[in-house]
Amino acid sequence: MENKPALSLSNLSVRYGRGCTFCEASDNELQGNRCPHCGSIWAVRNVSLQVYPGEILGVVGESGSGKSTLVQALYMDVEPVSGDYRLNCYQDGAANVFKVSLPQRKMVRHLMLGMVYQNPHMGLRMGFSVGANVAEKLIAAGSRNVQEMTRRTAELLAHMEVPLDRVKEPPKHFSGGMQQRVQIAKAVANNPPMLFLDEITTGLDLSVQARVLDLVRRIQQELGITMLIVSHDLAVIRMLASRTLVMLGGRVIESGLTDQILEDPQHPFTQILVHSLLS
Repeated sequence: MENKPALSLSNLSVRYGRGCTFCEASDNELQGNRCPHCGSIWAVRNVSLQVYPGEILGVVGESGSGKSTLVQALYMDVEPVSGDYRLNCYQDGAANVFKVSLPQRKMVRHLMLGMVYQNPHMGLRMGFSVGANVAEKLIAAGSRNVQEMTRRTAELLAHMEVPLDRVKEPPKHFSGGMQQRVQIAKAVANNPPMLFLDEITTGLDLSVQARVLDLVRRIQQELGITMLIVSHDLAVIRMLASRTLVMLGGRVIESGLTDQILEDPQHPFTQILVHSLLS
């Protein structure tokens, strides 16, 4: 693992609402993540993190903790109110990705980032064929050779154990686990150096969860993709992540090696999470 982070994020905040002088002062305490004066929701508040090349960083927390908003901000699905976001693969980390032009942000998103959503409906066009879904990512990155896109799509789907005789079917005909496999194939189509995964096992049967997690681990090992994986389930994080951040109320409340957090959690909320995993 290299010393220079693949991704470096400083002081990210995402707010829903107009904000006010009280809640914009970072030292003031909110009620959960809601401002008691203006009612604004601070889904993420002053979060900083680093992910190193080839690492899987886990982010764990309860529903509403801000973990999904965090990863959506990194994939530029939501607009932050503040934050410094550097990618080593983009201008050698010299530019704040949040501040560059819209065409440049789109280029970063299409070429350098992949995203697998909790709800496959957010990552896939359910009425289009599986092949068209994967090709969409390739086209967004500038590919125009139909023969090459067909070859790449078949290669990816085979790698994700999606039957090639179903390439012309729409994802809406697939099971939840198979839809996640198609999402992963689409997300890695352009060999992005960075992959985000948001609650990818939620709603899946235990046996299907295990197969999806095994697939994630295998592609990380084979392709060397740096990953940030978000989950409410510490068991998922334990299986995949070497380091873990724990979020509560839009903030990071604890961070460290995953084994360290499991063996000696410091924050009371983390202690509850670990207890629920072990009980």
